[in-house]
Amino acid sequence: MKSYRKELWFNVPSRRGFVNITPQVEECLDESGVSEGLVLVNAMHISASVFINDDEPGLHHDYEEWLEKLAPHEPIHQYRHNDTGEDNADAHMKRQVMGREVVVAVTDKRLDFGPWEQIFYGEFDGRRRKRVLVKIIGE
Repeated sequence: MKSYRKELWFNVPSRRGFVNITPQVEECLDESGVSEGLVLVNAMHISASVFINDDEPGLHHDYEEWLEKLAPHEPIHQYRHNDTGEDNADAHMKRQVMGREVVVAVTDKRLDFGPWEQIFYGEFDGRRRKRVLVKIIGE
């Protein structure tokens, strides 16, 4: 069995944003030499996420508005976590909703997606460098 590990780094210039990382994950798969197996992609920071969905700008806008309704950034004092001097309690909650990782099957050297599926990095407390782990195992 083969094993491959790579870290992808991102620095989203705004507080929140979504980045389609499918091309980078496909590049990792090519580098791995795995033709049948599994790909794990996970955010290595507690205020970011990795998820699978459609790459459609309207949907991304809808996610942004929905998440802000669920866990609004302001007023900052509404969260006990922010009593520590942080201002990112909402980012932790948004990450919890959107998830930490995805696992995708690899079949015949390709990510085995359903229609329209793409992998995204979700940033909820940006403006600094963060990483995503790609781990691939298989034959």
